[in-house]
Amino acid sequence: MKRRTTRFTKFLILAVLGLTTHVSLAQSDKVTKFILPVAAGSGVDAIVRASSKALAASLGSTLVIDNQPGAGGIVGTSAIAKAAPDGATLGVVSNNHVIYPSVYRSVPFDPINDITPIAVVGNTPMVLVVNPKVAASNARELIALVKAKPDALNYASSGNGTILHLAAEMFLDEANVSARHIPYKGAGPMITDLIGGQVDFGVLALPAIQAHLKSGALRAIGTPSRSRLAAAPDIATFAEQGLSNCLVDGWFAVIGPKNLPASEVKRINAALVAAYATTEVKESMSKQGNSIAVTSPEAAAAFFKTELDKYAKLVKKAGVKLD
Repeated sequence: MKRRTTRFTKFLILAVLGLTTHVSLAQSDKVTKFILPVAAGSGVDAIVRASSKALAASLGSTLVIDNQPGAGGIVGTSAIAKAAPDGATLGVVSNNHVIYPSVYRSVPFDPINDITPIAVVGNTPMVLVVNPKVAASNARELIALVKAKPDALNYASSGNGTILHLAAEMFLDEANVSARHIPYKGAGPMITDLIGGQVDFGVLALPAIQAHLKSGALRAIGTPSRSRLAAAPDIATFAEQGLSNCLVDGWFAVIGPKNLPASEVKRINAALVAAYATTEVKESMSKQGNSIAVTSPEAAAAFFKTELDKYAKLVKKAGVKLD
């Protein structure tokens, strides 16, 4: 009875504070918190929640998901960097993690040296979508519409300097057109206003919008992926539509705070490999359109550095610089 009371008390405290979402309970009093620097409803959020049961089992702990959006993800990532390096607090980040230094003049953490890379888990495809009232069904028609009404159309993003912002800018740059940017505090609010018609178009991760594409609440224009998506084969690539340089993939990775012990890094990496190898999670990820390939911590560290350089060049070309 005492053990049950302790477990319930932990959950009650978290719920009262309003900081977290309790997802899965393993047969242990241990709690592992995953901080997501994105709003609920984003692609990363959908990925983590779909795999939460398997993650809890492989980690042998209660899994708590803590969404901390803001400043394009800087708020949540700062919390990850400041957490105690004991394996109890982890984070799931995306491309945004290595974009910050190139976009913002001042960032409260170093994306390489203030975190511990644990694994790049996989890739998630992106799709440019429009509100159904926009009279365009493909890239050619959308470009023609924007050209006919210069700066009359607007596009949404999950925040200034985020990968969704840069992906949309890449499309506009390749098409040699311009539209007004409307930044949001996360993908969830962005999707709501896209469906409502307050904004005209935007780029989003496929897992976050699959249901809206099927219902007709949003219409797909194209994907910046190299090939058509297995989970959505009817969506043409931008390359097929004459925009051969409009290529970008989303990715997601698990990190911990700086100085996370090597033994913890090894334990968590093994748990990730086990969780994402389960049939249930593999099927869920496949349905969402995600490609899973859990890397080693060493490979993740090297990947972050390569991506940091890659996005520095892309941000410079896009001319995006924020205070």
